[in-house]
Amino acid sequence: MDLQIFKNIELLILDVDGVLTNTEILITEKGELLRTMNTRDGYAMKRLIAAGIDIMIITGGSSKGVVNRLSNVGAKKIYTGIHNKWEVLKEIVRETSIPLKNIAYMGDDILDMQCIQEVGLGCCPADATREVLSISQFVSSNNGGAGCVRDLIERILKSKDLW
Repeated sequence: MDLQIFKNIELLILDVDGVLTNTEILITEKGELLRTMNTRDGYAMKRLIAAGIDIMIITGGSSKGVVNRLSNVGAKKIYTGIHNKWEVLKEIVRETSIPLKNIAYMGDDILDMQCIQEVGLGCCPADATREVLSISQFVSSNNGGAGCVRDLIERILKSKDLW
């Protein structure tokens, strides 16, 4: 794949469930929800941030553990409990003055579709819903929670000779 489409990215926005995690949730007997995240995704996120490209999170979920993990990785802002992600994305554009054309967004399901369509680089994991797969400019060969974020970040950094 030509790395040119990744070259102008100044901000990466990620969904959580189905992107940074797989689509499964473990439920404990006490009703707590457990997810797993890929350590290679976390490493790549730290590299992207160190290179001067911020990461923000927009998720419908509200897990304190997820927020702690992503804060520790260095995500600049984490928006939780969001059901209209497009409204939050517009707010981010207003606050950062980064144009939509310079934003990459990775999501996997219906709630992510408008963001994927509006940004400069709409992305998804290999196991995203059919609707999302059909509109994404970049489809990782990796599934959600299995390195799709690293795949995207490597391409962004390689396009800038920073990997």
